[in-house]
Amino acid sequence: QVQLVESGGGLVQAGDSLRLSCAASGRTFSSYAMGWFRQVPGKERKFVAGINSSGGYTVYGDSVKGRFTISRDNAKNTVTLQMNSLKLEDTAVYYCAASRSNWPSNSLVDFGSWGQGTQVTVSS
Repeated sequence: QVQLVESGGGLVQAGDSLRLSCAASGRTFSSYAMGWFRQVPGKERKFVAGINSSGGYTVYGDSVKGRFTISRDNAKNTVTLQMNSLKLEDTAVYYCAASRSNWPSNSLVDFGSWGQGTQVTVSS
């Protein structure tokens, strides 16, 4: 079992940047892929970004490509999501998730552990 704690959410203006962090404990961090998802009220949770266990491969949802960057530090058991050029539509609760395998997926069912979520609000 993996425990995940997100931090770094907040209120920003459109065009600003924000950095989310997720601290993991439990299983050996370098053995599993990580992902970020987001959800707005009344809608399904959607994939944002994923990274494999070593950090050498990343994948992004179409809406954030070129603006968001996922990275991980296996020595510190953390994964981060750097969000640049934020848009109003990026407003959501962001969740980090630990995969059941060492390769990232964009499917919720492939992730077995979730953080509590952190709110990101982008205003005009």
